[in-house]
Amino acid sequence: MSNDTTPSVMPACVEPAVDVLKNINPMKILFSLRNDSTQLGTNIDNNTQVQTSKILNLSNKKLSDQNLRRIAYSLKSNTTLIKLNLAGNNFGITGIKYLLIALQSNITLTTLDLQNNKIGDKGIQCLAEFLYDNTTLTTLNLGGNDIEDKGAYHLASAIQHNMTLKILNLQNNNIKDEGAEALAYALENNSILNTLSLGRNQINIDGIQHWANTIQNNIVHEIFHSFICSSSLFSSIQTLIAFDIEGNGISDDGVQYLAYALESNIGLTTLNLGRNQITAEGIQFLANALETNKTLTSLNLGGNELGSNGIEILATALQYNNTLSTLYLGRNSVGIDGAQHLANLLNHNTKLVKLDLQSNEISDDGIQYLADALQNNITLKTLNLARNNIGDKGTYNLANALEHNNTLTHLHLALNLIADERAQALATLVET
Repeated sequence: MSNDTTPSVMPACVEPAVDVLKNINPMKILFSLRNDSTQLGTNIDNNTQVQTSKILNLSNKKLSDQNLRRIAYSLKSNTTLIKLNLAGNNFGITGIKYLLIALQSNITLTTLDLQNNKIGDKGIQCLAEFLYDNTTLTTLNLGGNDIEDKGAYHLASAIQHNMTLKILNLQNNNIKDEGAEALAYALENNSILNTLSLGRNQINIDGIQHWANTIQNNIVHEIFHSFICSSSLFSSIQTLIAFDIEGNGISDDGVQYLAYALESNIGLTTLNLGRNQITAEGIQFLANALETNKTLTSLNLGGNELGSNGIEILATALQYNNTLSTLYLGRNSVGIDGAQHLANLLNHNTKLVKLDLQSNEISDDGIQYLADALQNNITLKTLNLARNNIGDKGTYNLANALEHNNTLTHLHLALNLIADERAQALATLVET
C-alpha cells in the first residue's frame, strides 16, 4: 500500500479559517462565552477560569460554528486543559477546521472526544493531517462520525507517522474491508497505538484477515525494548494490547483467522468479538488458540450464537487456562446444559475473576449447577446473572452457595423473578 500523503505544517484544508481567528479580539471572545454560558451549560466567567481548567465537558450542547470559533481561540493560548469533550454537537467539517487551527499551537491537550459530530471523510482528512506530526494527543474518540474507507485511509496514513496517540476509537462508523486493511497496515508500522476500537462498522472476513496478520506479528514493546534500541534488525514494533471488533460480520470463517493469529500473539490482552454471528464451529478455532495463548486476559463473546454446544467447547478449553480473567458470554442461549458446562469450568479454573452470563435462559435448574460450583470456587469475584428467569428455587440455591463462598463480591440478578426479601437476603450474604 502506497503512502503519498505528506501534510504541510499547517494543513491546507484548514488554512481558510486562519484569518478569521487572527481577527478575533480575545476580550470579545471571553465576553461572548460568558453571554452564551446558558446554551453551553458551562460556567465560563472570566479569563482565569478559562486558563486554569484541566477538564472541559461541552458534550451535547448544540454548539454553533460561532461557539466553536470562540472555544478554538481560547484553546490556542491555553496551557492547562488536558481533556476536552465536544461529543454530540454535530458541528461537521466547519467546526473541525476551527478546532484544528487552535490545536496547532496547543501543547497540553491529551484527550479529545469528538464522537457523534458528523465530521465525515473530508473532516477526517483535515484531522489526519493534524495528527501526522502532533505530539500531545494520546486519546482520540471519533466514534459515530460517518467515517468510510476513504477517511480510514487518511487516518491510517497519519498513524504510520504519529508517535503519540495511544487510544483510538472508531466505533459506529461505515468502515469496510478496504478501510480495515489500511488501518491494519498502519498498525504494523506504528509502535505507540495500543488500543483500537472498530466495533459496529461493516468489516467482514476479508478485512479481519488483514487484522489477523497484524495481530499475529504483534510484539510486546516492554520485552524487546532494550534489544530494539540497539538493533537494526527490526524497523518497527507493534504494541496493540486491546482490539474491539464487536458488531461486524466476522462469522466463523473470520474467527478462524483471528484464532490462528492468537496462537502466536504475545501482546494482545483484550479482545471484543461480541455480536459477530459466531457459532460452535467458530468457537472451536478460538478454543484451540486459548489453549496455547498466554497473554489474553479479557474476552467478550456476548451476543453470538454459541449455544450449549459452543459453551461446552469453550468451557473445556478454559478449565486449565491460567491467563483469562474476564469472560463475557451474555446473550448466547447458554441454557441449562450450557450452565452445567460452565459449572465444570468454575470447578477447575483458578484464574477467572469476572463472568457475565446475562440473558441466557439459564433458569432455576441451570442455577443449581452454578450454585454447586460456587461453593468450591475461590477466584470468581463478579457474576452477572441478570435476565435469566431465576425464581425462588434458584435464589435458594444461590443463597446456600454464598454461605460457603468467601470470594464473590458482586452478584447481578436484575430483571429476574426474585422477590424483594430474597434479593435483600442475597445482598446481605454477598456483603458479608
